[in-house]
Amino acid sequence: MNFAPISVVIPTYNRDQYLVRAIDSVLRQSLRVAEIVIVDDGSTDGSEALIRQKKAEQGVPIRYIYQKNQGPAAARNNGLQHASSDYIAYLDSDDHWHKKKIEKQYGALCAQPEMRISHTYEKWLRRGEHLNQKKKHIPGHGDIFAHCLQLCAVGMSTVMLHRSIFSEVGLFDEGMRCCEDYDFWLRVSCRYPFLLVDERLTIKEGGRDDQVSYQYRVGMDRLRIDALERLLLSARLNPAQELLARRELVRKAHIFGEGAVRHGQEEIGLHYLQLADKYQLQEKN
Repeated sequence: MNFAPISVVIPTYNRDQYLVRAIDSVLRQSLRVAEIVIVDDGSTDGSEALIRQKKAEQGVPIRYIYQKNQGPAAARNNGLQHASSDYIAYLDSDDHWHKKKIEKQYGALCAQPEMRISHTYEKWLRRGEHLNQKKKHIPGHGDIFAHCLQLCAVGMSTVMLHRSIFSEVGLFDEGMRCCEDYDFWLRVSCRYPFLLVDERLTIKEGGRDDQVSYQYRVGMDRLRIDALERLLLSARLNPAQELLARRELVRKAHIFGEGAVRHGQEEIGLHYLQLADKYQLQEKN
């Protein structure tokens, strides 16, 4: 059986009830990958036993790496360091793939060798029920920087990218327990176009209170504002991108600051309102 030079990195934390499904969706791919790298971010459930059982099965090599709990950014970076292939495909352990995901996505990248990163449409499920996506969540093709400024516009489990991208934009920020993907896609999309495979090849499960996006839902806007400011200070943006990023920071900081003041967090709120005024003044000057 032919295989593609792709390492699938699956970070996991106490997801034993979903992990087998994720692994099986990789093993069932119509185009075999070179390896699966599973990074266990300090699980205390039965994940390790399940993974070791899978390692004993015939098929794609499975590498198991255990680390103390450090969050998804550290787990993804650790998986990258242990991966041996030129291409990396990330899969969250509670998501899974259509059986032709790798074949179609890798084929699309090979057909357009100037592209180094690709994502796909997703099928969203919440507690097993289909969930319609809002227009703002529909992924884009080509220059998606403006879309990435608004929200996390790239589904982590949809992505396949050439590892050389990391040497140019850096790794996931391990200081961020949430929104590390928003921060990373900003750094990537300001430099690289994204190749969209317009099929629902990734199945995303949501709506559970064990998910990082749920646990940090109150502070996500603050983390995104901070990521925008770091990007603006990085001197990576061209003038047009800088204008877009500055305006989005002002918009987000105004909304967050006003909300914090209304909820009695005056010191935090005033800080972000002043930050908004600072960047708004820069545009006027």
